Amino acid sequence: MELVTFQRPLIIAHRGYRVKYPENTLASFKAALELGVKMIELDVMLSRDRKVVVIHDATVDRTTNGHGPVDGCTIEELKALDAGSWFQPRFAIERIPTLEEVLDYVSGRTMINIEIKPSAFEAHQPADGIESQVVELVRRNNMQASVLISSFEWKILDHIAKMEDAPAVALLSRHPADRDNLELCIRLKAFSWHPNCRELRYEQVKTMHEAGINVFPYNVDSPGEYHMVMQMHADGVITSDPLMIRELGAVGGA
Repeated sequence: MELVTFQRPLIIAHRGYRVKYPENTLASFKAALELGVKMIELDVMLSRDRKVVVIHDATVDRTTNGHGPVDGCTIEELKALDAGSWFQPRFAIERIPTLEEVLDYVSGRTMINIEIKPSAFEAHQPADGIESQVVELVRRNNMQASVLISSFEWKILDHIAKMEDAPAVALLSRHPADRDNLELCIRLKAFSWHPNCRELRYEQVKTMHEAGINVFPYNVDSPGEYHMVMQMHADGVITSDPLMIRELGAVGGA
């Protein structure tokens, strides 16, 4: 399963099957795979001892029974946390996975969109910086052709784009596209642009397509939002409810 042969519209499961399972856990990713989703999306941060872990927030407070910043905890401390009970008691066995664990689990079964959080960016680019570690883990699993690395922080993507044998990159943005977005995507040779679906406009999709850049809007979590972005000719959607999107007729997820 490779990026260059994806089928439109591509369903990208946002933090896994997030509406039914605790986000960014193996249970959530497994459920998305069982739906036949062709790409899962996840978020990564660094632990205090510089291990790449899969979690969205800069703190563990919202999605575990712990407290404090992710980068203030060692991997051992993070692994001791309950990452599922906040969602439903039956998920009490879920733990914060490492990126290595997720790559090992899904290798060859689906494509992956790895979002590197801006708060993990280190301007001095240490050898064990998060982007370097992510690329190395992807290479180790021989998954370069099926992984897409995205971020709101363009400097992370710029560093990756200059690496040898690196996966494709995608630029995330919260606000409507302007010339800077387009020029950044072109400079980065981005595979795709990921805008907030509520800010997307047809002209923006058309402009990106003319530059050879795919468009995958995020937070597409209702039938209305799905039909809206499809009318704009988006190439796929990043959604927390992949089953709902699939049932609306999307073919790239099953």
